[in-house]
Amino acid sequence: MSARRPPPSWRLPEGVNPPLWEYLNTPRLAAEEDAYFAGHPLFDADARAVDERFQVPGRLVDLGCGAGRHAVRFASRGFDVAAVDLSQTMLDIARRKAEQAGDRLLAVQANLCDLGCFPDAGFDYALSMFSTLGMIRGRDARRRALREAFRILRPGGRIALHAHNLWLNLRDPQGRKWLLGQARRWIANGGELGDRRMTYRGIPGMEVHLYRWRELTSDLRAAGFVIDEVVPLDEVTAQPISRPRLLPSLRAGGWFVFAHRPSDGA
Repeated sequence: MSARRPPPSWRLPEGVNPPLWEYLNTPRLAAEEDAYFAGHPLFDADARAVDERFQVPGRLVDLGCGAGRHAVRFASRGFDVAAVDLSQTMLDIARRKAEQAGDRLLAVQANLCDLGCFPDAGFDYALSMFSTLGMIRGRDARRRALREAFRILRPGGRIALHAHNLWLNLRDPQGRKWLLGQARRWIANGGELGDRRMTYRGIPGMEVHLYRWRELTSDLRAAGFVIDEVVPLDEVTAQPISRPRLLPSLRAGGWFVFAHRPSDGA
């Protein structure tokens, strides 16, 4: 089944452009999600990383949960899980998978830029994995999403997120050509660096924002987060890079970042 025609731009949710709207509203993508990504090295790596660090059950919100691969697993471990996505079809699949496993989760259709459905300080943990943050269109919207994640975490609450590195494009000729075009446009017009366009799972014009390390840390700190740990990742294997202290902002294909909301007054 194909997606409905996107609404006019002025009616699109914040942080969503027409290709992303089509992605969120194409039911076949949700139905194919698990099979499409089966064995993906980043899926295995991020599951191990968050499982190792988020061990004590508590209230967890999965921001951009997709078909529920993290949300369902944490629910099975005794966490009280809220699974959030703009795709109702993805949420339906996540809820059904949890029910089939004999677990429960709260499935919430919401925009990550506006989580007014949740009260302040309601969660112990938050996830934003597989470059979910980079799927949000526009830096202002991405920063708003981080502020919302901060707001709904309790003081001392922790977030895990993944982002791709802009400079991974230095590794191949096509990537270097794209970087050169980015630099030329930035010199001519200013604006943002890092939005790479592609055809993704049959949706043309999809964009993902690739971060510079300084940009990512600046946005996290502007939202109020304190960064605890950074794991620079190999672009292909998604394993921690060797010699991680050697130019990780250039050598990494991306990062797992673990941060927390400081206690009030800290």
